[in-house]
Amino acid sequence: MSHGTPAARLKELVTGPELLVMPGVFDPLGAKLAERAGFPAVQCTGLGISAVHLGYPDYSMLSMTDMVTYTERIARSVDIPVMGDADTGFGNAVNVHYTVQAFERAGAAGINLEDQVVPKRCGHLDGKQVIGLDEAVAKVRAAAAARRDPDFVVNARTDALPVEGIDGVLRRGNAYLEAGATMVFVDGADSRESIRAAVEGIDGPVAVNIVEGGKSPHGLTFTELQELGVARVSLPGVLLMSALHGMREALSRVRADDGTWNLGDLTMPFHEAHDLVGTREIEQLEALHHVHHVR
Repeated sequence: MSHGTPAARLKELVTGPELLVMPGVFDPLGAKLAERAGFPAVQCTGLGISAVHLGYPDYSMLSMTDMVTYTERIARSVDIPVMGDADTGFGNAVNVHYTVQAFERAGAAGINLEDQVVPKRCGHLDGKQVIGLDEAVAKVRAAAAARRDPDFVVNARTDALPVEGIDGVLRRGNAYLEAGATMVFVDGADSRESIRAAVEGIDGPVAVNIVEGGKSPHGLTFTELQELGVARVSLPGVLLMSALHGMREALSRVRADDGTWNLGDLTMPFHEAHDLVGTREIEQLEALHHVHHVR
């Protein structure tokens, strides 16, 4: 593995022979946990960021500056590459130009850029619509041209499968690659057959995501995806759904047990949480600079 820019490292992971598994993160703590768990890169999840910061679904509620701000905080918190979620580019091809430059300045190693109409919706929900091929290609071309770092990963997402079928996915995917995309993300892939067809018919790296309870085939393993030739898989819901479950369980138990004394198996130890957020570094800086607590 090279030690170049985050974008260069991400591009190497995408184009290398091994399947890249990217957990979806929505805050610095999740990113830190993913890094400590050994994942080589993470994906910012638009659903997670919208849900956690606004309490709203993934429905174009966040502005470009909002998304860039949250992405910058995540990218700053870890040493592994972070891919941002640029939704539909927040407008037309001109908006895409400024969007790419903003994500680059924020420290992102790449972005997702999708071909849905605005407002977009979660890729595993029904009722999706896509923009015309010419407009979508223009947005991908604008993204590729706006990059200051040629390794910055443009992950061109297509939501065309339920609208135009696999033929539309292949036509769009290859057009996006020709326009300068690094990789094609087939969202809402609903069968092993559609994934196989996408990999065989698209002339470049293919990404998918796994959303348990969504359109994804149940029980799809990373080994299977590797054998199918997929370049990258993102896991947009794992951290969000497990966090929500953990919080709900803890709150229920607190109510049932008349206190917090019985949460050991549901919670991270106090000192580990402080280690994760960097309290030890603060203590070391206090000692270095002879900062004393006011008693």
